[in-house]
Amino acid sequence: MSRIVFVGLSQVELTRRVVSDLLLAPSLRGELEIVLHDADGGLLATGEALVRALDAEAGARATITVAPDRRRALDGADFVVSYLDVGGFEATLRDFEIPHRYGLRQTIGDTIGIGGIFRGLRTIPFFVELGREMAELCPDAWLLNCGDPMAMIGWAVQEATGFERFAGVCHAVCDTHTYLADLVGRRVDEIDFLSAGLNHQSFVLRFEAEGRSLYPELDALLEPGHVRVEMYRRFGYFPTQSSEHAAEYVPWFLRHPAETARLGVQVEEYLRRSGKNLHLYEETRRALSAGRPLLIRWQHQEPAAAAMLAVLTGEEREVYVNVANKGLIANLPESSCVEVPARVDADGIHPVAVGELPVQLVALHRTFLNVVELTVRAVLDGDRRHVHHAAMVDPNTAATLSLPAIEALCDELIEAHAGLLPAAIRGTTTA
Repeated sequence: MSRIVFVGLSQVELTRRVVSDLLLAPSLRGELEIVLHDADGGLLATGEALVRALDAEAGARATITVAPDRRRALDGADFVVSYLDVGGFEATLRDFEIPHRYGLRQTIGDTIGIGGIFRGLRTIPFFVELGREMAELCPDAWLLNCGDPMAMIGWAVQEATGFERFAGVCHAVCDTHTYLADLVGRRVDEIDFLSAGLNHQSFVLRFEAEGRSLYPELDALLEPGHVRVEMYRRFGYFPTQSSEHAAEYVPWFLRHPAETARLGVQVEEYLRRSGKNLHLYEETRRALSAGRPLLIRWQHQEPAAAAMLAVLTGEEREVYVNVANKGLIANLPESSCVEVPARVDADGIHPVAVGELPVQLVALHRTFLNVVELTVRAVLDGDRRHVHHAAMVDPNTAATLSLPAIEALCDELIEAHAGLLPAAIRGTTTA
């Protein structure tokens, strides 16, 4: 029996999708133990009710266990699926409201930007502790992280714990492949795709069918007026991140209201998404109380589920993962966490080396990695000054605010999040 542990249950729809995929696999009927852990008793109770309802609907006969103690949950795990939102909606709201008063506009703020930095400061310590516990209690398990900031978490876990069986999984790449295939009127399996880069900043390097590039067809079909299209036209490769994400990684859009209006960029979009997730949580609770069906039978598999199913069934498939670079992308730092395709089979997850990326894409990635590395260093070195440094080199923040304003903003956010941040970040004075 395979032991699959879910750590963090606040994304109820993600749990529902991943568990549905697992329970619908015929060869795994009666072969799965699903263990649920969350520090929030309400989330844990809802997660248990949801998984039991999905199992009954699927007739999968899974063993379902609730484990309030995380170490007990991890002991003997084969996979750990984790989504963490440390501080929840209230922390996210502070990440937007306080910068807004300084005139700093954000769209998503979970991966880069001032919001991404502070989400990293809150989240990295948890994953470092989780990686160390897994190295002790389940060293052969895979940690499949579904949450952000993925590039920061992957870098920190690898450096601070040495735990190597980490893979961040995100649906952005496969969603983009589906989108592009639809645009050119083909099925995804008819197209030879290769995408790579950093999470939420990967690019489609190969887009071919019958040995020829489909980019010329795409050129004739794309409508102007989107950040993704603006980036593609200038850098030569289609980005896998949404326009809302893409706008935050560069200095040219968010500080210009006319540009965000022209390109349809939804400022503070993540607050709307977070509100929708809270609504979905309440809708799920009502559906459970009413006994309505919740199993998702027809969907594109969630990457976390696709990876686990490939290992458990031995049916090889390609899954895009975020892992320690170690030469997978030759012209990015070895210690960085990169997004590449992986061959997944009964022996595990095998990332595929993609060689060197085009120099203009690497230039964009270096800008992103400056923020990632400084945030990781702030946590691992316990150095509050690096919080300021990360914000100073962040493209959108630097394009909008002066240095004194950046420092004041960081200090105010540190105070606002004090109970969720490492002690060294809270207590060290700036130099």
